[in-house]
Amino acid sequence: MNDIFYDILPNGVQIVHRKTLSEVAYIGVMVGAGTRDEGLHESGLAHYIEHCVFKGTEKRSARSIINQIEGIGGEINAYTTKEETTFYAATPVDRFRHTLHLIADIVLHPTFPDKETNKEKQVILDEIESYNDSPDELIYDEFENMLFAGTPLAQPILGTRKSVLSFTTEQAHAFMQRCYNPQRMVVFSQSCLPMATVVKEAEQCFSVIPYNIGAQARAKVGDRQQATGERIIHKNVHQSHVIIGGLAYPLGHEQQLTGFLLNNILGGGSLNSRLNLSLREKRGLVYTVESNYTPLSDTGYWSVYFACDEQDREQCTELVEKELKKLCTEPLTDSQLTKAKKQIRGQMAIAAENEENNALTMAKQMLYFGKSPSWKETYQKIEKIGKMQLLDCANIFFDSKNKKKFAYIKKK
Repeated sequence: MNDIFYDILPNGVQIVHRKTLSEVAYIGVMVGAGTRDEGLHESGLAHYIEHCVFKGTEKRSARSIINQIEGIGGEINAYTTKEETTFYAATPVDRFRHTLHLIADIVLHPTFPDKETNKEKQVILDEIESYNDSPDELIYDEFENMLFAGTPLAQPILGTRKSVLSFTTEQAHAFMQRCYNPQRMVVFSQSCLPMATVVKEAEQCFSVIPYNIGAQARAKVGDRQQATGERIIHKNVHQSHVIIGGLAYPLGHEQQLTGFLLNNILGGGSLNSRLNLSLREKRGLVYTVESNYTPLSDTGYWSVYFACDEQDREQCTELVEKELKKLCTEPLTDSQLTKAKKQIRGQMAIAAENEENNALTMAKQMLYFGKSPSWKETYQKIEKIGKMQLLDCANIFFDSKNKKKFAYIKKK
């Protein structure tokens, strides 16, 4: 059983429910509000709110919020991206109502008590410092800052020490009033419960939010002229870290799935990707090399990341460029294309066994497209991709005029 049901409340809140046979319920709210919705002096505010809504509501204390889920063996979590903030829990299905009402309470009625939020600021500052100590993670922020300079997408999700310490309760409430609109909310659920039960509880929790006629539309990044560029920072690192990348198709683009297939061939998570075979298996130059395609609501980017000894940096870069050029000039053979599609089909089937990932993916699809196709429906579209589509996609992504490079190099 894997039926998906949809509904929408009069105020615009969308509901999506996947009915399964499981006695575990995954329940949550995804809000279309993230880093890109922050103003110039709000860097990290969306992430700060994600942390601090757990610190108390009009009805519940911080300890009560944690104990009500964790105390029954459930798990509650949240995360912030450049475009969304998500609050969700995994819980025994007989606690579905209780859990959904708790999540609704923290999303709709947080109080941001100073005593608790001041402690949480220190937690976030520790998170920032931990991030700064991880060049393999920090370099993605630096690259996005370079790629999307002059737009909110350039700002780090965690913010800065200065910005986090400056946040006030008034700022948090103002941001939520501006961005946590019902038209940007998806209530998602996955369990053995009937859809009618889910809708009934969602109505009780979320129908109280008025439809916001004057809701501010998200400013679009849109098509931007991409220029080549390179930036090198000398840093106290053991290895050199490098990212090469550029702009790519946004979410919902007709060639988005072509981009995903191309990325999987180049440097997806498999050991037989072209980059892994070239840099690691054949030559032993790197421990980690990967490529990513990250579509956003109105833009996107591709990237290749690797870490290596400084003496091997130029050779690794040349090998990456060689693989990019090969994808732009040499169409896959029929056999290679068949194998690439067979591989991604297996990956999708295995990923579909991860129930938590299923629920979160379903919510994001609902937020942007108003529906959530199954992995099999998505794969049917991938099956139709031809080798010339992949070649055209490669030439758009990897064009020499659409390429930037960022690197950390060990201090001398």
